Amino acid sequence: MFCCADEDTDAMPHDSALLIIDMINPFDFAGAAPLRRAALPAAKRISALKARLKPQGVPVLYINDNFTQWQSDFRQLVAICSREGAPGAEIAALLAPEHDDYFVLKPRHSAFFATPLRILLERLGARRLIVTGIAGDSCVLATAADAHMNEFEVAVPRDCVASQSAERNRRAIALMKDALGADARAARSIAA
Repeated sequence: MFCCADEDTDAMPHDSALLIIDMINPFDFAGAAPLRRAALPAAKRISALKARLKPQGVPVLYINDNFTQWQSDFRQLVAICSREGAPGAEIAALLAPEHDDYFVLKPRHSAFFATPLRILLERLGARRLIVTGIAGDSCVLATAADAHMNEFEVAVPRDCVASQSAERNRRAIALMKDALGADARAARSIAA
């Protein structure tokens, strides 16, 4: 499902789109603690990147697992993750969605698998995807690979991606750069 608060998908077309993958997260699973620690600095850089790109007309798309909660929606997920004391609350606060952001819930790793993402990107006029989030060696990698196969230009700012370990993250970024031709420069070098 995709939506935004005002249900307006007729935004001005922009060549790029910023994808924020799985950062609105309860972090309540096995292995979550090291991932959450790595995700916090990435969240700060994603927030700064969003603040820089969005005023230039770059649409922001939150892509999230539904965590097998087939009767919930993105707003419920944000509320759960934002609760005081929740493991993901600090990250959810840093990356709080705005009324004109878009949301796509995914059932598996790739943001493209069994979702309307491609249709939304076509509607927005995006041909270049700036892919950020967690985990670099899982959902980010799967999304970047599918974006490449769907002939999108891919940027994966290396400092806006986190995995359970720094080594796993380095390997994933190297793979996306080498095999997919992804632009893996730091966020400060990523332009609209």
